[in-house]
Amino acid sequence: MTTSARGHHDTPDLPWRVLGLLNLFRLLAPVVLLLVFSFGGEPRLVGAAHAELFRAACVGYFVAGIGLIAVFKRRDAPAAWHEYVPGIVDILALCTLVFASGGAESGLGIMLFVPVAGLSVLLGSRGAAVTAAGAGLALLLQQGAAWIDGSAGPLGFAQAGYYGAVLFVAAVGGSFMARRLRETEEVVRQRDIDVANLAELSEYIVRHLRESIVVVDAEDRVRLINESAQQLLGPDARPGALLGEIAPRLLYHIERWRHGNGVQTPASGLVAADGSREFDVHLAALGRGTPGPVIAFLTDTTQIAERVQQSKLAALGRLSASIAHEIRNPVGAMSHAGQLLAEAVELGAEERRMIEIITVNADRVSTIIANVLQLSRRETTRPARLWLNDWLGEFIDEFCETLQLPEGRVQLVTPDADIEVRIDPTHLRQIVWNLCENAARHSGEVPEQPPVELRTGRLPGSGRPFLEVADRASGIPASAAERIFEPFFTGRRGGTGLGLFIARELAQCNGSLLVYEARPGGGSLFRVVFADPLRWEGRTDD
Repeated sequence: MTTSARGHHDTPDLPWRVLGLLNLFRLLAPVVLLLVFSFGGEPRLVGAAHAELFRAACVGYFVAGIGLIAVFKRRDAPAAWHEYVPGIVDILALCTLVFASGGAESGLGIMLFVPVAGLSVLLGSRGAAVTAAGAGLALLLQQGAAWIDGSAGPLGFAQAGYYGAVLFVAAVGGSFMARRLRETEEVVRQRDIDVANLAELSEYIVRHLRESIVVVDAEDRVRLINESAQQLLGPDARPGALLGEIAPRLLYHIERWRHGNGVQTPASGLVAADGSREFDVHLAALGRGTPGPVIAFLTDTTQIAERVQQSKLAALGRLSASIAHEIRNPVGAMSHAGQLLAEAVELGAEERRMIEIITVNADRVSTIIANVLQLSRRETTRPARLWLNDWLGEFIDEFCETLQLPEGRVQLVTPDADIEVRIDPTHLRQIVWNLCENAARHSGEVPEQPPVELRTGRLPGSGRPFLEVADRASGIPASAAERIFEPFFTGRRGGTGLGLFIARELAQCNGSLLVYEARPGGGSLFRVVFADPLRWEGRTDD
């Protein structure tokens, strides 16, 4: 039994409910009898034999009831005196009232049925029999006293015996009912415990499931979220939070799914709150309401993509040696032969055009070979700690001077103080060079030639440093956005399709992440999220 379930059932409810009802009887019975005594007229129905004794017994019974309520209010564990002492009080008080009313012939002896039946529920069959015997004996004793006193006749003994028999029946019936009630209560308690255990088990499984799960109600509020999903959506993703405030893009995909009548639409490439991971979304309806609750399964694609990339790299690595020996040398010979042919004087324009085609494509194949060979050496990483803004300032000068770009064509935006990162400098140079070259090339197609912006900062959720390369070019079509990091995929004629692929691979081998987003207002934005400074191994350079 779980702790919460056990704590819920530590206090036995049945005894306290019975004791509470008996206390209510002790308060109401004397009040009703006093009202009947005071306003019943002559001849009196109760208290006819000894009026003062009857009045005193009613008051004493009422006061005893209040005193027992004060004692039972502490709700201690029920003990024997909780059951026997109130029973003795009831028998003495009620028998006194019967005596004051003229013995068993007054009919008040039937009132003993209530305390005897109630106590039989608490005391079991043996205790119930003892209580019934005590009540019957007390009735006979008071009847004898009333007969000696002259307030009752001999027929009252038969009436007292009849009441004693009724009390025995009530005791037996009450103990039987009590046993059945206890059995039923135990079954209910056990089922309650089982339900509580199942609920806790279900909650534990959901919270610790490796699959990230979020349940969103019809009002777009988070109803349930497990730990792995909270890591993706951020610390503000708690039950009761508005999904639009913590994950607007996820809410956008849910709304599209709802308006599409449950048809799954592509929902991949969503960036986690810390900016270090990407995840996909699969949605399913809960219930039949429109709109109704939705369960979202979030799949962290970062590790999956890394395993896929590792398999691709393994295949490329096995081919790299063959490419180097079987293709590079012939391509080099072709390129050299083309250069020699170009030196011939008697060649015409058409022949020179053919030689140019040979030379350009030979250089392109050589570039592809060099890139593929570089992938096979991605594990040779030498990370160092760099001050990012200072490094970017030197990089921009070199980049603009090499490509003969005018001043201001590439701008550095650094709203924060200088940021320290840990990455292989040669890898960082190749990543940023590739991104800036693509941005400058595509921005050059725009008449105004807006500048390429390099922005640095830290992510709000995790504090991880990042670098963004943003342009105002035509942007990347949505149909191609999910494939731009695939090897050999290119949207530009003459491109190798390996630039962005290599840039992402180099980022990953340095514990960083390269992601793409459409820039608000038009253009593209590539973000490099560097390794978490808190996870630098020893915070020392290799």
